[in-house]
Formats: sequence, structure tokens, C-alpha cells
Amino acid sequence: MTLESLIIFILIGAVAGWLAGILVKGFGFGLIGNIVIGIVGAFLAGVILPQLGVSIGAGIVGAIIHATIGAVILLLIIRLVKRA
Repeated sequence: MTLESLIIFILIGAVAGWLAGILVKGFGFGLIGNIVIGIVGAFLAGVILPQLGVSIGAGIVGAIIHATIGAVILLLIIRLVKRA
């Protein structure tokens, strides 16, 4: 993985985590938290979405949408666990 790939990976994670925080109200984790939520969300979506037959597309916009969907799922799971 090159330095450029790593920076793009982190930026996509940050944007996805920030968007997920906006969509799932009440969650704000700061820059590092958003990056972690976005990256974990992208991994989660990479596991779940192909099983459902969902294909978002390629490119940076597709990666951001993909990671945001996974991050929203992750935040909803965190919300359910906090209530229990």
C-alpha cells in the first residue's frame, strides 16, 4: 500500500464516519473517531452488502457511499448495545 493509497483510505473513512454521524443523530466522535467508524463501517459493508447482492459501483464516490452505509449500520448496532 502506497502512502497515497493510505491517505485516500483515511480520507474516505473520515468522510464516511462524518456522514454516518450526521445520518444517525446523536453521534459525534471527532476526527479520529470518524475515521475509525468509517473504516470499520467500510469493512462491515464489504462483508454484508455482497451477501445481499448490492453493488454500489466503483470510484471514490462509490467507496464513500459504501463506507457510509456500513458506518450507519455500525452506529445503529452501537446504539442498540448502549440501550441494553
